[in-house]
Amino acid sequence: MVKIEFLGPINKDDMNLDIKNLKELSSILKNDKDFSSWIETCAVAVNDTLVFSKDFELKNGDKVSLLPPVCGG
Repeated sequence: MVKIEFLGPINKDDMNLDIKNLKELSSILKNDKDFSSWIETCAVAVNDTLVFSKDFELKNGDKVSLLPPVCGG
C-alpha cells in the first residue's frame, strides 16, 4: 500500500491505496469531487522528494504528499 497525504488547505483525510505509479493516482483523484480542483496545481513528493513524472514507479510503503501552491506576502 502507498500512503497518500494531502497537505495545506486541501482538507482531505490521508488514504492508503494499492497503486503502482503516479498516473494511477492521478486517475483516481480526477474522479474525486473533493480533490479534482487541486489535481493540476499540486506539486507531488514521494518520500519527501519532489517528483515531476506521472510514470514514477511506486512501491509498497511509499508516501506520496500532495502539496498545493501557497501564497505569501
